[in-house]
Order: sequence, then C-alpha cells, then structure tokens
Amino acid sequence: MANPLKSLTPLGHDAPITETIGAVTIAENIGTALASLASRLGREAEVASAAKTASIPLPGPGCAESATTYGAIWLGPEQWMVEAPFATHEDIASVLKPIFGETASITEQTDAWVRFDVTASDLPALFERLCSYDLRKAGAGAATRTVIDHLGCYVIARTETEVSILGPRSSAHSLHHALTTAAKATF
Repeated sequence: MANPLKSLTPLGHDAPITETIGAVTIAENIGTALASLASRLGREAEVASAAKTASIPLPGPGCAESATTYGAIWLGPEQWMVEAPFATHEDIASVLKPIFGETASITEQTDAWVRFDVTASDLPALFERLCSYDLRKAGAGAATRTVIDHLGCYVIARTETEVSILGPRSSAHSLHHALTTAAKATF
C-alpha cells in the first residue's frame, strides 16, 4: 500500500520535473519557501529596519531582489513575498516572525503556490503568447502580477534568459499546460 502521507510536487510527482521544448526549458521548482510580509500601519520604518538588519531585501514597485539567503518580490504598498531556500527555511513564517515581531503580519505561502523556472534565449517571444507582460521592457529584477491562461500569476525576471512564474498550486497542471503549449508554438 502506498504511503498516504508521502509528499508530492505540485504536478503530482515524487520529484520535480524539467522538460525542454525546442529552445525553452520549463522546470518545476520545489526548492523555495515563501511567506507574505505586510507592514502593520505605522510600523513601516520598523519593518524596514528589521529587514535591513536581517539582510532581507524589500524592493520597490515592480521589482524583485535577492540577497545571500532571502529574496523578496514587491506585491503592493508595504507588502512583499519573501523567498528563502526550502531546505533551511521549510517553516519560513516561524523564521521571519521573530525578526519582525509585532511590526508585520507574516503568512506562510509555500504550499499555496507552484513555481516554474523558465529559461530560453528569447523569453519575450514566449511571453508574448502567454500574457500581456512585456519582458522586452522589463529587464532583470522586474516582477509583476499578471494573468496567464485565466490564472493570477507572478512573473519574476531573474535574468534576461530566466523567468520564474508563481501560480496557484491548485492550478499547477493548467499553468504547466499553458507554458508547454506556448513553448511548442514559439520554438
């Protein structure tokens, strides 16, 4: 009998999948822990100070930044999605709460999202088929929320040839299908 408590990837496999279609590689990434961070009203300066002390970047609108351990994606005014390696930050919210104390609201997000890392020499051509986000103008370090195949997703330009997409875990198969279909049509 199969172990009913065995964890599976968002796509339902024992290990994350990676596939190459023409010049594009789509990799399911399960190595990142996520937590939302929102400054409490009037505590913005304290949040910024605590983040600086802990080397947690808090990028501005439309941006994502990475430091040694932590990365962050701007979600809205005084709101970020904080990233860290899953291997060392499996329960990221419990790691962040002592850093920020009562100055911020922190919510575990790791299992709510699926992350696909997409690499290609011409990512803008692929994303022209997927969403209205113009990667040609975005550049590395840019991030936005957009719609891909009727799903609210975050697109984070890591480099000129690598983009991460965060989408709802419950729709991982639909998002994966949209990515592979666009890759087949583009490359």
